[in-house]
Amino acid sequence: MASLGRLLNRQRKSNATYRRIKMRNHLNADALYARVREDFDKVPDHRAANSKISLSDALMSGLAMFCLKDPSLLAFERRRQEDPDSLHEVFSIQHIPCDSQMRTILDQVSVRDIRRPFRTIFTQIQRGKALEKMTFLDGHYLLAVDGTGVYTSEKISSPYCQSKRKRNGKVEYYQQMVAGAFVHPGRSEVIPTCPEMIIKQDGSTKNDCERNATKRYLDDLRREHPHLKIIVVEDALASNAPHIQELKKHNLRFILGAKPKDHEYLYQLVDEAVGAGTINEIHLPDPVEEGIHHCFRYLNDVALNKSSEDSLRVNFLEYWQTDDEGNIQRRFAWVTDIPLTRENVYDVMRAGRARWRIENETFNTLKNQGYNLEHNYGLGKKHLSAVFAHLMMLAFLIDQVQQMCCPLFQAARVKCRANKYLWEDIRIFFKSYVASSMETILHCIVNGIPKQEVEIQWE
Repeated sequence: MASLGRLLNRQRKSNATYRRIKMRNHLNADALYARVREDFDKVPDHRAANSKISLSDALMSGLAMFCLKDPSLLAFERRRQEDPDSLHEVFSIQHIPCDSQMRTILDQVSVRDIRRPFRTIFTQIQRGKALEKMTFLDGHYLLAVDGTGVYTSEKISSPYCQSKRKRNGKVEYYQQMVAGAFVHPGRSEVIPTCPEMIIKQDGSTKNDCERNATKRYLDDLRREHPHLKIIVVEDALASNAPHIQELKKHNLRFILGAKPKDHEYLYQLVDEAVGAGTINEIHLPDPVEEGIHHCFRYLNDVALNKSSEDSLRVNFLEYWQTDDEGNIQRRFAWVTDIPLTRENVYDVMRAGRARWRIENETFNTLKNQGYNLEHNYGLGKKHLSAVFAHLMMLAFLIDQVQQMCCPLFQAARVKCRANKYLWEDIRIFFKSYVASSMETILHCIVNGIPKQEVEIQWE
């Protein structure tokens, strides 16, 4: 198999237009893989000391499978058998486990022990000043939080799967997770955090729920980032008194969706303010698009519901967008603890609408753009599916950091025109050549390499 580094050197010498793109020292794939490997080395190994395949090798192999967007463990097993050289080099894996070995090893790993790489990468982004690009509303970071499905089946289950009986009498087994990502209204990149699984907890026979999982998620978030200025943005299911009190307990600001059916008393107070003429209204033309108008009405210090008249007060913002003829194109409303003024309602609206990035740029990307979330890579008897979900999210985080911070990765995306073609090209180089680093592969994608002539001699 040809050495990709040798071919790349030949291309540098022969091509006068060769582009040598500088890398960010700590915010490129190879540097991040190395830091993740260091963290995996610290994970306690539950097996005997003489195990041939190290736990960090098994974890890095799982991460490599998701970084390369292999659709199944079988596909990764074929890669291990046919072209393992680049896996050894790029991901620093000494012994690559087969599919059954990987399932057996990773099933015993607690997801609590693999949180560290998420913190490490986040620290690297902070130190590199890249996280500053995500600040919004007085130096805050917008954290979009929501739940999503990870697995569902009527036939295969594990002791940790939740279950529900459907109308047709069949039992459906499923797993979900609560995930959060730092978002920005003006950026397509998101910075995912370590997720929290919604599965049956150890020793419990009852289903877990999104509310309890969110509490665990917020506890971990604040323990790991105690001083970060965060505004949590969520959908209307989150705008209830217990959850808002939980956010306040962790010193988290919030912008939460609010619907009339869920907050009848709140909307009654708003209608009364409209009738009394005490509500604030603003109409603004769109600064870029002609014929679009932004309309706001807001009310500060109002009760969320009748029972919290004296205990829980929020600020209410309603927004609708119209055309020149006054036709309403979209309408939203939120409750927040941010004092609303004429100067900030437009930005608060943009922050509230940025919640969709957890759906579009996060969950939709994970499910439909190569990462294969909801595909069953293996359930196991303990933690296997949860470990795979975490490794998938970690691979997504590394890709997002490159998309935001790595000029070479950005150039490769432009050259390939779409992420799915970039993933295809990377897999081709892994299969056809021996690559020493992801940097070498990305340089070859950006600049191309000389085509190889193969001569066939017939007897």
